Amino acid sequence: MLDRIAGFFRLIGQTIGRWARLFFAWAFWPFLAAHGWYQRRSWMVRLPVIALVALFVVLYGYFFWQTQVWTNFNTAFVDQYRLSERKVPAGQELPVAEASGAAAAKTCQRSAIVDVTADLTDFNVDQNAWISSMLLYKMGFFGIDWDHTPFLDNKASFQRGINQAVRRTSAELVDSLGRVRGTSGVNNDLQRARGQLQFDEYSWYFGLHPFGPKTPTPSFYRTAISDLRKFNTDLAACNAIFDGRADNLMQFIDRIANDLGSTSDILAERSEHHNRGWFDTRADDRFWFAYGQLYAYYAILTAAQADFSQVVQERNLGAIWAGTTRQFQAALRIQPAIISNGREDGWIMPSHLATMGFYILRVRSNLVEIRSVLDR
Repeated sequence: MLDRIAGFFRLIGQTIGRWARLFFAWAFWPFLAAHGWYQRRSWMVRLPVIALVALFVVLYGYFFWQTQVWTNFNTAFVDQYRLSERKVPAGQELPVAEASGAAAAKTCQRSAIVDVTADLTDFNVDQNAWISSMLLYKMGFFGIDWDHTPFLDNKASFQRGINQAVRRTSAELVDSLGRVRGTSGVNNDLQRARGQLQFDEYSWYFGLHPFGPKTPTPSFYRTAISDLRKFNTDLAACNAIFDGRADNLMQFIDRIANDLGSTSDILAERSEHHNRGWFDTRADDRFWFAYGQLYAYYAILTAAQADFSQVVQERNLGAIWAGTTRQFQAALRIQPAIISNGREDGWIMPSHLATMGFYILRVRSNLVEIRSVLDR
């Protein structure tokens, strides 16, 4: 009996060893072939090859560093705004004692939503490199899209998740929050910011469709940051509008709930039909995209509570909103080193996608409850 068990494990070891040798032979034969070709060439050929190899080493070193180091990543970064100390809703005139200028100057409250949206974009493209439009990310791993590999794509997916929330918020700022609907025009700064943030996430300095030079994605997003901050400067000077009505907040909450519902559906589909545990190479980008959305919406909704503080107080939404905040915080504490998409009833490989989907549904349930209270 013991001999059969030992033989079984020997067979497994031999099989793994054979497949490992085949993989390394496949991966390294181009380099071995290139080495033989290189040795037969003169220094007139060797020097440019050395320079090219050195360039790729530097580029890949930079690429690896940028994908692995998440500068200023902090799930509690919204605390730095000290939003709980705000007593005046966004767009409303501040009392003279709280005004930041001269005693007689008229000053209005800035929008925390706009500040957070600008800072999230700044986090994506200034504090960190925007991964999705980097040349080596677009080239992939031996022609394979990085999103189809189990490594070096987590940060890119996380950034795109944040950008999804930022895009949704910028659209709501233009359509309802930054104007009095039916009686005022669209704010030009917010309109420009929305257009910039809707730009393709994968553009580099040169493209094939259409063929020719392009403006890279981060440049558009940096312009959007400037437009958002200009709007808030005008708002603080009482030269812009923030319409903090209950129906606007209800619509904003509804849009966010729908956005999270779509992500929950994506996670559920992947969890149900591709549960290969640690060997599902798309599980990590699905997980980190959802995580990025929650990271951004946690900050944006915390800011919304401050911007709509009068509505929150009048409708007695404080307890429900606090519960929603706790659900966000619980979801953001899930930071596994390796994402596994195992069966929900499995006992070896966990199901991180199902867990993330569970928290998204709990957040969405709270948002639906807030919406129902606003709709009464």
